[in-house]
Amino acid sequence: MSKPKLFIPGPVDVAPETYAAMGSATIGHRGADFEELYASIQPGIRQIVGTERPVFFSTSSAWGVMEGCIRNLVQKKVLNLCCGAFSDKWFGVSESCGKQAEKIQVEWGQPIDPEAVRAKLAEGGFDTVTLVHNETSTGVLNPLEEIAKVVKSFDDVMLVVDTVSSLSAMPIDFDGLGIDVLLAGVQKAIALPPGLAVFATSEAALERAAKLEDRGYYFDFLEFAKNDAKNNTPSTPAIPHLYALRERVNVMLSEGLENRFKRHEENNAMVHAWGEKHGFELLPPEGYRSKSLSCFVTPENLDQGGWIKAVIAKHGLAINGGYGKIKGKTFRISNMGNETAETMQELLDALDAELPEFLS
Repeated sequence: MSKPKLFIPGPVDVAPETYAAMGSATIGHRGADFEELYASIQPGIRQIVGTERPVFFSTSSAWGVMEGCIRNLVQKKVLNLCCGAFSDKWFGVSESCGKQAEKIQVEWGQPIDPEAVRAKLAEGGFDTVTLVHNETSTGVLNPLEEIAKVVKSFDDVMLVVDTVSSLSAMPIDFDGLGIDVLLAGVQKAIALPPGLAVFATSEAALERAAKLEDRGYYFDFLEFAKNDAKNNTPSTPAIPHLYALRERVNVMLSEGLENRFKRHEENNAMVHAWGEKHGFELLPPEGYRSKSLSCFVTPENLDQGGWIKAVIAKHGLAINGGYGKIKGKTFRISNMGNETAETMQELLDALDAELPEFLS
């Protein structure tokens, strides 16, 4: 039985060309062939991240790097900005690493207020702030530029940003915003299978890491930087994923990043217009809505589970019925990665075809 095409918030559908790239010949990761592969990805991925600095490749999920940020950067106390399942979990990870941690907690579906960040940092004692740019669990797009300005107005406070579901779907300027660590998994907007994370660090972040003696090895930023200088990784890399990443980066640059960002915005607008037609309410407020996925509040008269199952069974297309404490109360539709106006319309038509049977 064939698997449904995924319009869930990740992993998303992977192009046949990407799978083909993953089937390239295995090479030794301590030789010239791998160094050439590594180096060939750098110019494009740096352009996507908005940096002239190296972009590191971690054989892990994004959570590995997220924990690594805590271990490499937090000397005093970390401020976790919490507005959904993934940003909330970062606070728990900070505590589990034995670090002092506090959080700004807002209701799921609401964005982080930059002035609340300013007020909290003004209390003193913090040296690191974590932010999820695009909170996948709620569809909230946090005001990255405004928050970055606030954080950078405090001396020696590092800004760490999770761009797992926004990187390559919208413009991000790592260098211009003064971000200290930016990280992403590849299974969302980049549209690879899960298993690889990419991240960039500022020079200040590396200097901070050098002062911490308990940062571990596998996610040690200094090890990544040392090996990057040789076009390599600290430990055995996911070579098939790097072949695939090179393929997707080349596709993105061929399309043109501005065209890619516009495509995501237009496909996202299609989904919003479809929801408005049915009277479905978006969870986040206007002005703070993701460009790569849409999170709708489930109407009380909708048998959401039955509807989603019918769309999978009859059309081979899958959306997601919410996550964490709002599971069943929301549903999410992804437009990230390789989707076009035509593929999005196919999905919306399928959702429309099955919807009447499950509305009471």
